[in-house]
Amino acid sequence: MPITLTRTDACNLLLAVQGLLVPPAAPATKPDVLAAIRRMGVLQIDTIQVVARSPYLVLFARLGEYDPAWLDEHLAEGRLFEHWSHAACFIPIEDYPIQRHFMLAGVHGWLDAPAWIEGHRELVDAILARIRAEGGLRSADFEAKKPTGGWWAWKDEKIALEVLLTTGQVMVSRREKFQRVYDLPERVLPGWERLPVPSAEQVRRELVLRSVEKLGAARPGWVWDYYRLPKNGTPTLLRELAAQGELIECAVEGWDGPVYVHPNNAGLLAQAQNGELTPTYTTLLSPFDPLTWDRARARELFDFDYVIECYTPAAKRRYGYFSLPVLRRGALVARLDAKAHRREGRFEIRSLHYEPG
Repeated sequence: MPITLTRTDACNLLLAVQGLLVPPAAPATKPDVLAAIRRMGVLQIDTIQVVARSPYLVLFARLGEYDPAWLDEHLAEGRLFEHWSHAACFIPIEDYPIQRHFMLAGVHGWLDAPAWIEGHRELVDAILARIRAEGGLRSADFEAKKPTGGWWAWKDEKIALEVLLTTGQVMVSRREKFQRVYDLPERVLPGWERLPVPSAEQVRRELVLRSVEKLGAARPGWVWDYYRLPKNGTPTLLRELAAQGELIECAVEGWDGPVYVHPNNAGLLAQAQNGELTPTYTTLLSPFDPLTWDRARARELFDFDYVIECYTPAAKRRYGYFSLPVLRRGALVARLDAKAHRREGRFEIRSLHYEPG
């Protein structure tokens, strides 16, 4: 018989795995920033800064007060790199070989990067030549040669830099005022070309296992989204991994089908079963926090139906442009729409909407 959990147990297991069960035990240090990213696996990047840019908010939720410059320093010092995973993300540098597999495939969610490069070969070669000669450069260092349009009104030079990043021909060496600085891989990660590249099967297996680990107790329909893997075949692979002893198959009361727990979380699983995981933490979450970025999962676990409304016309918004989920002792209890007025040193709460009850 599989281990049976309550939904509350599953919630608490996820919170414990994500570092959101209890308040930080001590003031944050620079190594804690890297440890938090490794714990999550990826840290999604978004440029909206009405409150603060998302990666800094996600870290604040887990660490409390910390120096945001530490994130930038970890990138510049080579402990992190940037690539596409769940979305655009900061990723621990030890995961570069896994991402190299996707770089060689060269297919972005909306773009066939190799085909774009071949269609703009002269521009791409000129950009690479400048970076080779001058060192790391920002998009702003290139004058637009064509009118902007499409692709968020990006100029062709910016698109070229992004497709070169997608295919691994450049890396982000650092950020300056949050602008990417693109440089050659050999200057950012010496020896990168000698790192092994796992097969598609190895990558999928590894990332499915990691997804389950980061989710605490994972339903099959949740697993693909964490690293944006193909949906097809994931339930079958999960069953195979459980049969091989790579995952622990469990059940949650009231849910159809299995949930899976990674053996690395077996101790937390036992604590959850024994009622020893007690959520005591209250914090604000980014709209792009791993706890809530999967709408279906947030709904099934927390009865919290969350959609970020910055992309919704103003007249149709219910909760505000950039509402922050409020986590209180294991429950998502409210949405706070806020704005930071940095020059004035003022934090404005535009609206606060509580959940029923």
